[in-house]
Amino acid sequence: MGVFVFLPLVLPLTAWPIARLAEQHLHPRTATRLLTGVASVMAACSTLCLGLVMVVGTAQLPGNPLPDGWSDPEVRAAVPYDEVVGRVAIPALVVVLAACGRTWWRHGRVRRRAHRALAGLRETEVAVLPDDVPYAYALPGGRRDRVVVTTAMLDCLEPAERRALFAHERAHLTARHHRFLLAVQLAARANPFLRPLRTAVSYTAERWADEDAAQTVGSRRAVACAIGKAALVSRGTPVATLAGLAAAGPVPRRVAALLGPAPAVRSWPSLFTSVGVATWGAAVGAAVSAMSSANSAVTMIFILHAATPL
Repeated sequence: MGVFVFLPLVLPLTAWPIARLAEQHLHPRTATRLLTGVASVMAACSTLCLGLVMVVGTAQLPGNPLPDGWSDPEVRAAVPYDEVVGRVAIPALVVVLAACGRTWWRHGRVRRRAHRALAGLRETEVAVLPDDVPYAYALPGGRRDRVVVTTAMLDCLEPAERRALFAHERAHLTARHHRFLLAVQLAARANPFLRPLRTAVSYTAERWADEDAAQTVGSRRAVACAIGKAALVSRGTPVATLAGLAAAGPVPRRVAALLGPAPAVRSWPSLFTSVGVATWGAAVGAAVSAMSSANSAVTMIFILHAATPL
């Protein structure tokens, strides 16, 4: 395997340029899908390679349940500096799995608690809670997807702004933005180098809903006003994987984007631009990461098979 087993651990650095440029130059829908795809692939590849190195490290520990042949010099030679990186990979993989598991569990717990809080209300698309704290968010799952909003939030908005709020939250539910947000949350837990992509997707998902809401209500200014007012009074959403009108910032950039012209819809940027170069760089990084992890996995399987006593 050689150094190829380590490449997926650092290749997420190639996606840093597109994490920033996608917010500015790509349509929010394209940026969200692109960044989530790149982050998911790179996180899966880095976790796989970390697991392969962990196998080599575990085989060196006394009393381990693995076959004795897996600790042979020929197996250890497949990983450079096996004595050090093999043992470091064991706690590193445990931390990654624990962090991803905690994120998944927390996400599910918040959704379950939110659904239980609405258990006494009618099964309508919009759930209005009599609460003095202004907030609103999109709640997927359960018997049906629902928009949750408090009376305090509705009191802060004009009728046109209320329509913008509902259109924004419905856009989150229709496009299943919670899945994109959860995917990048898990990716950032698996590899810290992917945190810029998580931040970028949190923003582009909100921008995607902003643009869909503006198209639905027919007024970009109404959506901008609704976002501004909601940001001033709202405390956001209960968890990062639940999307809301004022959940992700920076809000001034979202408002400024809505007060300008609608972004052009492009499936793929031109190579002869900075965002095009960054996009291709991230795509190549993800492809190399996938090939490196696949090559390392196949090589390790053959090595371990040969070292396993019959």
